[in-house]
Amino acid sequence: MADRVLIVGLGSIGKRHARVIRQLRPDCEIIALRRSEAVETSDTDIDHCVTSIDDALKLKPRLGVITNPASHHVSSAIPLAKAGVHLLVEKPISCIAGDVPELIDTCRQHGVVLMTAYNMRFLPSLQQFRELIHAHCIGHVLSVRAEVGQFLPSWRPGSDYRNNVSAQAALGGGALLELSHEIDFLRWVFGEIDWVNAALLRQSALEIDVEDTAHLILGFHGLTDRGPLVASLDIDFIRHDTVRNCIAIGEAGSLRWNALEGKVELYAQGGTAWQVVEECPTQRDGSYLAEWRHFLECVETGASPMVSGEDGLAVLRIIEAARASAAAGAVVKVQHS
Repeated sequence: MADRVLIVGLGSIGKRHARVIRQLRPDCEIIALRRSEAVETSDTDIDHCVTSIDDALKLKPRLGVITNPASHHVSSAIPLAKAGVHLLVEKPISCIAGDVPELIDTCRQHGVVLMTAYNMRFLPSLQQFRELIHAHCIGHVLSVRAEVGQFLPSWRPGSDYRNNVSAQAALGGGALLELSHEIDFLRWVFGEIDWVNAALLRQSALEIDVEDTAHLILGFHGLTDRGPLVASLDIDFIRHDTVRNCIAIGEAGSLRWNALEGKVELYAQGGTAWQVVEECPTQRDGSYLAEWRHFLECVETGASPMVSGEDGLAVLRIIEAARASAAAGAVVKVQHS
């Protein structure tokens, strides 16, 4: 099925996808849609370059991965879906929720698999964290606290952060969209989010036109019948000590996930220290390889993807509720339909 794969956009994440595809399917043809048709010496995984969707479709790709700026995701993906190309769309699936239903409907009408590329769901440590939560390892969950932060100029060494998508509102940048993995995995682990209370800030001297910090309070339903679950989520571009973790506090103890170390730890009721219950050091491309294996399986078997287009849309609706909350200084309900 993966004899020809189209990569739309060939920035750092596009090149990562090319590397992963080449590892999984050494003999497939990889086509890049980019501004220049020239194949750079460093792009050893690319077989062909084209500069338009029409030229890409002439090569009859079976699969496509959309990695250009989020503001162009839907306009790039819809003509591919109409041509029967199965799609893996990088997160966020778009920067506007209103664009996404048309893409979902088009994929459904043409029998196309649509998967949103929230690759963190494929981390073994996060999967174990979720399994333990759902197995009531710490009893009824009372509270959740998650945080993610990394200094934006350190993200891509060798490039000017001011020119990257992350720094530009017009391309779908900003802390909320760029670090929306947290919103996705919190939904996946703890249930649907009903409301948001948010503060979005630009606190640093970074030369960006987007928020560099977001503080969210999220109200959930769906995990238990013991009343609402509330989580705090802190996201930023300004922290020099890189962090990505989540702590669930329950009636029978606390469970902590550290994404950077690939570690899950339990502090049991009556305990005296954290105990490691899972340790899977994060591999460079490990979650991307697992994500692609799953995507290929869905294409070949017709199975529903673990992270659907609807999941990508749900995250955008939560982000839009957060923006509305920050503007109004009030709690905002999340639209679910």
